[in-house]
Amino acid sequence: MIKMKRAYEPAQKKDGYRVLIDRLWPRGIKKAKLIHDEWAKELAPSTELRQNFGHELSEWKKFRSLYKKELRHKEPSQKISLLVKLARHKTVTLVYSSRDEEHNDAVVLKEVLERMLNKIAG
Repeated sequence: MIKMKRAYEPAQKKDGYRVLIDRLWPRGIKKAKLIHDEWAKELAPSTELRQNFGHELSEWKKFRSLYKKELRHKEPSQKISLLVKLARHKTVTLVYSSRDEEHNDAVVLKEVLERMLNKIAG
């Protein structure tokens, strides 16, 4: 199972394996305070893509498309494969810092991971 959770929300046991997916550390959170099992910077959108999106809703479709393309590169795709294998047996929670809970990289990454999980479960 794949879940999403803002970095500013308290961690819970039901979160399972917590993966921070932001390239930058979440503002205002001390490193010792954020409970996470892994910081997968390679899954974050490139700096250029993130800055071009700028959380402008008019850029959402373009961002989604370009981010999915970036996820197909070797390093992110290897990490995605590992997370999919893990998610077959336990909950994986994508931890992100964006204020917008509907238009962010975690939403896109969750879709990609769930699609792969569904193919495996076929």
